[in-house]
Amino acid sequence: MFDLDVPVWELVFRVVVIYFFVLAGLRLSGKKQIGEMAPFDLVVLLILSETVQNAMTDGENSLLGGMILAGSLLAINHLVAAVTFKSKMLEELADGKPQILIHQGKVDHRVAKREKITHDEILETLRGKNIFNILDVEYAILETNGTLSVKKTQKAEKKNQDQQDSPETIDRAT
Repeated sequence: MFDLDVPVWELVFRVVVIYFFVLAGLRLSGKKQIGEMAPFDLVVLLILSETVQNAMTDGENSLLGGMILAGSLLAINHLVAAVTFKSKMLEELADGKPQILIHQGKVDHRVAKREKITHDEILETLRGKNIFNILDVEYAILETNGTLSVKKTQKAEKKNQDQQDSPETIDRAT
């Protein structure tokens, strides 16, 4: 139960290598967060976790080995979080930078392509923010956490305010 088949240093080394390999792979995949993943992306992530498990453990199935691996993963994650907190350059490398995705109603297709976001995903996100015409967007920023921050045009803001003030608005919830 507590006998190791693999030296501790090798387990820790394997965790470090796999951690950074998977981190880089996820960073390069373009999607910013789990909530932004399509079902097939989630399937890949689950299979990936199973695949790299063997590379980390090298057949080590003891309780102590599992504790060393889990502790190493938690420690390296804590270390990466601390280092990226202190270094803007490393934070940008790990998390990326906010990107202007829409400017004055026009999608920057280079950003969308680089971040692997389809036009339909952009429109769906805008609809979730009660924006049904892309021309009503002054700018939209794709944040590092995958959310989209949107500033409507003044015309769209005024139109929205006028609709809210209108006595003809029907409350269908009652």
